[in-house]
Amino acid sequence: MRHPPRVVIDTNLILSALVFASGRLAPLRLAWQSQRVLPLVSRATAAELIRALAYPKFKLAAHEQEELLADYLPYCKTVRIPAQPPATPPCRDAFDVPFLELAVAGKADALVTGDKDLLSLDGKLACPILRAERFLDAIGVRL
Repeated sequence: MRHPPRVVIDTNLILSALVFASGRLAPLRLAWQSQRVLPLVSRATAAELIRALAYPKFKLAAHEQEELLADYLPYCKTVRIPAQPPATPPCRDAFDVPFLELAVAGKADALVTGDKDLLSLDGKLACPILRAERFLDAIGVRL
């Protein structure tokens, strides 16, 4: 039996898939729900998602935030980042480093993002750094 690809998904894409359930990234949500992909999370990336769901612009009540987290986190594999984090390529945005560390420590098959700083590092990490459309196409899911 082939295992689903281990994937690091950046917070903005997760938010889009969760908050805009019928939006353009709905297939990404369906991919993790149907276990076609195995999202990886670390303490830092989960904390960022929790913080972002509380942003006033989303106007989500606490119970709505919890429901959205419950529609993502149970599908994820938690990866412990060691006290001495793995080496990653230099990144212009310090807030992106936890995603790079997670990809390395979690032996990700891909890092999926729309972030230009992360996309610019494609080829410098053990796994490809892909836009959501390209990743979904690669696993046979259509947008």
